[in-house]
Parts: sequence; C-alpha cells; structure tokens
Amino acid sequence: MAKTKPVIITCAVTGAIHTPSMSPYLPVTPDEIRDAALGAAEAGAAIVHLHARDPETGKPSQETALFDQFLPDIKAKSDVVINLTTGGAPTMPVEERMGPAHHFAPELASLNMGSMNFGLYEMLGRFKEFEHDWEYPYLAESDDRIFKNTFRDIAHILDACGSNDTRFELECYDINHLYTAAHFLERGLLKAPLFIQSVFGLRGGIAGHPEDFMHMKRTADRLFGGDYHWSVLGAGRNQMNLGAMSVAMGSNVRVGLEDSLWDGPGKLAASNADQVQRIRSIVEALGLRVATPDEARDMLGLKGGDQVNF
Repeated sequence: MAKTKPVIITCAVTGAIHTPSMSPYLPVTPDEIRDAALGAAEAGAAIVHLHARDPETGKPSQETALFDQFLPDIKAKSDVVINLTTGGAPTMPVEERMGPAHHFAPELASLNMGSMNFGLYEMLGRFKEFEHDWEYPYLAESDDRIFKNTFRDIAHILDACGSNDTRFELECYDINHLYTAAHFLERGLLKAPLFIQSVFGLRGGIAGHPEDFMHMKRTADRLFGGDYHWSVLGAGRNQMNLGAMSVAMGSNVRVGLEDSLWDGPGKLAASNADQVQRIRSIVEALGLRVATPDEARDMLGLKGGDQVNF
C-alpha cells in the first residue's frame, strides 16, 4: 500500500492586507509576531510566512531591523520553517519588498507570479472606523492600484535571493501565473520541485468557486506533472472550505490572519494558532497527518535552518 505523504500547513501570521483596526488579534509588534509564529508552530504549522509591521501604527514595513527583532527568537525556540515575504505590500517598490529575504537568506521566500489588480476597497463595506490615518486611504485607493510584479521584477528576485539557496513559495493568483512559473522553470531560474501556492478569492485574482479551483489544479498538473507540491490559500470566507477541499484532494494548505480574520461567520479568530488547529482537525479527520518542519524541508528541498542569516 502506497504511503500517504503528510500535509504541510503554512501559517501566514500578519501579512499586509488587513489593517490593525479590523481585529484586536492581528499581530503588529515584533513580540506579537514572534508569539503568533511560535503559537502556530506549536499548533501544527510546519511553515510560518512572515511580514513585519511598524509597531506604532501597524503599517506594513519591510525594514530589516523589525524582522531582526523576531526572527532570531523564533529560530531559537522552534524548528519551524521560516518563509519571508518578497511581496511586502502592493504599495512598495520591488527593492524594498525583497530586502528582508535578500538580507536574511531564509530557507523559503514567497514570490508573486505576476502583476495584478489588488482590490482591498470592498473591506470598507464592513469596517468603518480606523485608529490610524493610513488605514482608510490604503484600502480606498486600492481601486486604482496595480501590484507590480513584472517578468524583470520576478527574475531579479529569483536571481538575488536564489543565490542564497533560498527556495520559493510561488504565489499564483490566477491561471496565467502558473504559466509564468513554467516560463521561469524553462529559463532555469526556478528548479523543481516547485511549491505552488494557489490563491483564491482575492479581488483581482481568480475567485473561489470549485470550478476555478479545479481549473487551477488541472492546469498545474498539465504544466508541472509530478514536479510540484500544491498548496491552497482561500482568502476570507474561502479559507476553511477551500482548505478542506484541497486537503481531500491531496494538497497542502495555508491559513493565518494574513488571509482571513475569521473563525466562522461574524466571529473573529482569536489567534493564528486557532486557525491552524481548525485546519489540522480537518486534516486528521480525513485520516491524514500534518507534516513536521523537517518533513516539509525534505519535501520542498530546503537548505536547512542552520543555513540562514539570522
């Protein structure tokens, strides 16, 4: 009987989509981000996907000094795989976005696979009051915002960060992003096995309908065959239903307060660990088990936690 591979749970603990006024549970300070990452790892996440924020305002920040306030602590207290964003926030230029991943040489870094509309403005229908001056325009002006990820940008990140033996979580928000990943695989700037993170439900990308889900999976299978590991990220209300569907189909899965603030209709998630525990319960109810960090390293071909610059 074939051995079933374990399921990699990634937890994205804070991100750059939600603003602090939306939830009192969103990690903002370095200590909060550290504690959220460690809690997610303890709950069963093999990978934590990390952004930083200005500790006073909660605004997304790519200052390496902020990352340096939590990365060593996480590494010292857990063997979890640390994945640093090169996405930063859609308002940032590429050099700023890729700075921490280039500086710290993590095992894994996220990489967006194409330019796109990145609409957050509909959140203003739910959230009306904001503590910080930057929050409202950050959301409202996203109806005229392009998240720039050109072929040149992607090649630059692959060359600069890949030279440190960092591998990539390829964030694919639509079908064309899979073709872009295939293009860079052909150019030799990516190497198999790819780690494809399919993102569903963000305004500007592919939606969260099961037909969209299946189209993404069929296309990835056709392009990459057995040379990739699939993971699924459902934004907002799509988080757990698409997560459950993906796990049942043999995928890995990503959760976390970056992707959804919710733990059910109208109920805010009290922690990242709560979301990890919920998806872990689904994994185990299906007769599967979650991957350990070292199993994730082996599956994804990572260099090891002793080969990073923090």
